[in-house]
Amino acid sequence: MRAPAPHGVWLNLSFMTVTVPSFAKINLGLRIGPLRPDGFHGLRTVYQTIALHDMIRVSVDRGSGIEIRCEDPRVPCDRTNTCYKVVERAMAALKTRGRVVVEIDKRLPVQGGLGGASGNAVATLLALERALRKTLGPTEKLRIAAEVGSDLPLFLIGGTVLGVDRGEEAYPLPDLPAMSCVITQPEIAVSTPRAFSDWDRLSESKLTAPSQSDRMLEFSREISAWLSAAPGSRSRRRSGVSAMNGGRAENPLLDLVRTGIENDFEKVVFPQYPELREVKSVLERAGAKYASLSGSGSAVYGLFDLRQKAAVAAKKLNEGGTRAVVTSTLTRRRYWKKLQMSD
Repeated sequence: MRAPAPHGVWLNLSFMTVTVPSFAKINLGLRIGPLRPDGFHGLRTVYQTIALHDMIRVSVDRGSGIEIRCEDPRVPCDRTNTCYKVVERAMAALKTRGRVVVEIDKRLPVQGGLGGASGNAVATLLALERALRKTLGPTEKLRIAAEVGSDLPLFLIGGTVLGVDRGEEAYPLPDLPAMSCVITQPEIAVSTPRAFSDWDRLSESKLTAPSQSDRMLEFSREISAWLSAAPGSRSRRRSGVSAMNGGRAENPLLDLVRTGIENDFEKVVFPQYPELREVKSVLERAGAKYASLSGSGSAVYGLFDLRQKAAVAAKKLNEGGTRAVVTSTLTRRRYWKKLQMSD
């Protein structure tokens, strides 16, 4: 039996819980632009979703209010939580009332540069739709995601995604084949605001360096060249890329990293945390086709052409005291298939 909720909105009286995975991301290159009038920096980056994930459970019942539950003390359970913000906006957009409880089973590192909080929020939004049996339009979901946080829209696309400005603008790139990936999770929490401040000080001290606007344009050109490159074309190797020279790679994802894309945050985070630079070096020596800091860190990842090589690298890091796990990148199709299968 159904009964009307306030203001004529109908809710199913039966208690319903939906569980979905909340996937992580890595950054394939990240270019930091100049400080904007709104206090944010413009960015250019290529996001890639990976199989590591938290789990999100969303329950909807009669009543009102939003409750966030998480056993990890580093995760806020108040209005500042991204999941809370998403639920608040989604319920208003759906013109629906009810008591919503969001449980976060945290498996990803906090402040690790893997987009954990952003992925949690989008997973919450998708689970909420299923729990309510109501759906927001794609444009509305992207609007809510962009309002809540910079990295949220990428998780409404999945796979390989171009991020522009604060990351609130996200555009799907060609769905690339999966690769084995080692994710390291050092016991370090890197402050993103501090990393940006350090970058600003570094930029101000290099008066003869190319302007940040020029560097942003250069990154855009590199991505455009990669997208338009025909099979058999040659791309020159640049620093930070250990793939071999030659024509277009068998794996287009490797072809992307061969353009020389780098993460600007490494220039300010590695001097503060030299152990992270050493982790990257270990991955490269172990045969990673590409290794990089993800976001502002502290997670460092390596892409491998063979899972066996990735396993050997992860074992070496774990034996040295740095937690490392083997996972894989997620194509867009696989990303959405996993989201739809979970319940």
